[in-house]
Amino acid sequence: MQEKANVSLSAFERQLVSDPAWILTKNGIIEKVYALFGNLSETYKQTGLLQKLPAEITAAGAKISKGENYEGLPYVMLDYPRCFSKENVFAVRTFFWWGHFFSITLHMKGTYLQQYNASILAYEPILTANDVWVNNSDEEWHHHFRSNNMQLLNGNKTLLQNRQILKLAFVCSLVDWDFAEEILEQKFRLLLQSVLNS
Repeated sequence: MQEKANVSLSAFERQLVSDPAWILTKNGIIEKVYALFGNLSETYKQTGLLQKLPAEITAAGAKISKGENYEGLPYVMLDYPRCFSKENVFAVRTFFWWGHFFSITLHMKGTYLQQYNASILAYEPILTANDVWVNNSDEEWHHHFRSNNMQLLNGNKTLLQNRQILKLAFVCSLVDWDFAEEILEQKFRLLLQSVLNS
């Protein structure tokens, strides 16, 4: 006979389930992230460096989406520019993860990685000076910064070489919420400069 699931609530859970204010507050915060990412998408589109990228990379408009369960927590993401296929990817993903951080990641594979890898290698000192993170796994859709997924570049050029997938990322603390738009815009430009500096 199958055991019944425990459905009783703790005192804290009872308090939360009886109070709609915390869910309404959470929904309001997610709306503000959407607005922030809407502002950023407009700012990103005005960046002159985009004109130097192949047209197919910027052809698709910005896409903002959200979910409730990235490792159990809500998230919002903005993809722009974005060019995804099974073999070739060039995308910049701006990400909000509840309780953790904002991040911005340049994600490349296939022909785009081949095309821009030499430029990124040449730009390594600037990326290192700005505390860029690099993926150390080939998990394309993991966004956390734990050691089994990402590590600081720290001048280690070998992390940028002979890759199937390359992700360069910056983290922005939620403590810096009031400055997040400015920080993310600056890092967006830095990521584009890393591929277009030659």
